[in-house]
Amino acid sequence: MRVLAAVDKFRGTATASQVAAAIGHACWETGHECIEVPIADGGEGTLDVLGGPNRTSRVTNPLGKPVDAQWRLSRDVAVIEMARASGLSLVGGKVKNDVIAASTIGTGELIDTALNDGAKRIIVCVGGSATVDGGLGAVRAIRSPARLHGVEFFVACDVRTRFTDAARLFGAQKGASPAQIDFLTARLHALVQTYRDEFGVDVSDLEGAGAAGGLAGGLAALGAKLVPGFDLVADEVGLHELINTCDVVITGEGFVDEESFDGKVVGGVQQLAIRAGKPVAAICGDAQPEQRSRLEIVSLVESFGEDAAFNQTLTSIERAAAMLLKKFAN
Repeated sequence: MRVLAAVDKFRGTATASQVAAAIGHACWETGHECIEVPIADGGEGTLDVLGGPNRTSRVTNPLGKPVDAQWRLSRDVAVIEMARASGLSLVGGKVKNDVIAASTIGTGELIDTALNDGAKRIIVCVGGSATVDGGLGAVRAIRSPARLHGVEFFVACDVRTRFTDAARLFGAQKGASPAQIDFLTARLHALVQTYRDEFGVDVSDLEGAGAAGGLAGGLAALGAKLVPGFDLVADEVGLHELINTCDVVITGEGFVDEESFDGKVVGGVQQLAIRAGKPVAAICGDAQPEQRSRLEIVSLVESFGEDAAFNQTLTSIERAAAMLLKKFAN
């Protein structure tokens, strides 16, 4: 069989490339061909999927300290993962974050650098942010925003959140208290008017504008097109064509829940495979019981136990892939 391994990362245990390689090894061991295609949804890990970093720039982290942020520029295409400049991990997680002060300045500095270096197409991948600044830090850090009108400018969104809902839905994950969430929400409402006055763009009704604490909306005010991250990555790697050339599809991610079928990798790959008439299954670390009827799933925790799932992840993925290959072959 010709197998397509189109998989996301298993957060904290394996990168998308490692997961795909583990499935590929299982295919090789059982005499099947495998096309390994790491996939992402626009959040953390998307830069690696789109070729990996080849540049490093010193920029400002969310709380004002210098950070060396990796990004990519190849053939006039810049790929910027905002988490590398404005991510929650850079400040030590939500416990150490100052969510009121946290800013996307560093992401704007990377965009400005990409423009200075001649980028003609800029893709900003959002997710994993420390910020709920509505993208104002990034907007102010781009010294000549008018230059963006001369490039293709995209934001790969991993959620569909509206701009003014960003604090309510994700503020607590970034360390915000209930009172701070109310303050941040009011600040986002004020920014809607600011962006409307300065740039003539109403970000309040744009799907995905609340991604990364409203960074997506701020960049939309500068002319960026907001696109579902999975769709953008699928187009960039030619996923539609690859699915058409294979016999079966194996996808996967660390945890399958309801969100997995709403703009994320597992649901996106499943839909494309079904449209192409290809059998599809998923490997995951674990899954919500109510989601198991939506797709054939092999859970590492259920099949091999928690210790193997978390401490021998790649070996367990190989074993899970072998199980699926045997089933597909029959």
